[in-house]
Amino acid sequence: MLYYLFSYLNKNYNIPGAGVFQYITFRTAMAVIVSLLITTVYGRRLIDYLRFKQVGETVRNLGLEGQMQKAGTPTMGGLIILLGILVPTLLFAKLDNIYIILMLVTTVWLGAIGFLDDYIKVFKKNKEGLAGKFKIIGQVGLALIIGWTMYFHNDITIRQEVKLPVKYDVPVYYHLKNDKPVYTQDIKSPKTTIPFYKNNEFDYSKVVKFLGHGYERYTLIVFLFFTIIIITFISNGANITDGIDGLATGTSAIIGITLAILAYVSSNIVMSEYLNIMYIPNSGELVVFAGAFVGACVGFLWYNSYPAQVFMGDTGSLAIGGIIAVFAIMIRKELLLPVLCGVFVVENISVMLQVGWFKLTKKRFGEGRRIFLMAPLHHHYQKKGFHEAKIVTRFWILCIMLAILTVITLKLR
Repeated sequence: MLYYLFSYLNKNYNIPGAGVFQYITFRTAMAVIVSLLITTVYGRRLIDYLRFKQVGETVRNLGLEGQMQKAGTPTMGGLIILLGILVPTLLFAKLDNIYIILMLVTTVWLGAIGFLDDYIKVFKKNKEGLAGKFKIIGQVGLALIIGWTMYFHNDITIRQEVKLPVKYDVPVYYHLKNDKPVYTQDIKSPKTTIPFYKNNEFDYSKVVKFLGHGYERYTLIVFLFFTIIIITFISNGANITDGIDGLATGTSAIIGITLAILAYVSSNIVMSEYLNIMYIPNSGELVVFAGAFVGACVGFLWYNSYPAQVFMGDTGSLAIGGIIAVFAIMIRKELLLPVLCGVFVVENISVMLQVGWFKLTKKRFGEGRRIFLMAPLHHHYQKKGFHEAKIVTRFWILCIMLAILTVITLKLR
């Protein structure tokens, strides 16, 4: 909103300083600041309100050190995160940008699913919350919207080198590269980024190339399938990771910073040319959203770090996981998520392995056996006697290392 206001003032009244809102870096910095202010200042008030309404966490005794002391801690604090994301984005981003629209839809959509789950747990006194199948249906529904829009919307393109003459009535861009003329166009393409592959680019249509002539017609199905898997897996991974104070919040902040960097270089034609990576027109506004996201996570961490004064609940965890997944899809870096979101992936897999092995051994031997002392993985280390603050810090360090590795892979060809 402020972007349009100051653009109008700068254009019609030439007010000094109004033009600074044209710069993505300035609006991103403002988004971070406002998000931090909202989550820290108003976060305290929301926590007090949740405590007044007795919106407390119900804790099952799993034999973990210090676990029962957390009973009654206010939950549904994810509302603070959602507020810290939505308000700065609405203030500083271009609201007619398709990427911003999709990120706002993602935030509200998954936030609503998580809120409904928390509401059932807290106010309906149903410990199971929203049935798992309804969560999956909601996540799949969002994935279909994101995938369909990404595939068909005319403003979602990549800039790709072409040879003259071109077949389509689309503007052609010209520049010199190594003193040689290069012609590019903004085209619709199912390409994405993948490390250790030719030019670090991968076309989803190649997945069904084995079908022979006309395989391109199945590209949409392949793309939607990958979108569904990525969004559901990462969203649930963040939800599972949110098991000890500050783990999911801090990890998400690190991932958010990395995605902001990737979005900035991918949307900057000079940097993308220098780094020889995919240039994505109109995606620069995502950096503003990423700034609000990081600010919200860091601000919430003020109250969520050990010992936590508030838990985000599914209201926050489902939303932040889905935001990370959709954001990566927007900037065509979704196939880097197994590395960047390695903590979420390992936590998710640890639960899958534990449950699968328990069922298999129970069926075969009549008694279920376990791989870990307890799943997800952070509880395994708690069972081994590690303090949860130490576990969180070490997981953050691993996440930073994975983030650095993710950025490095862009230059490994």
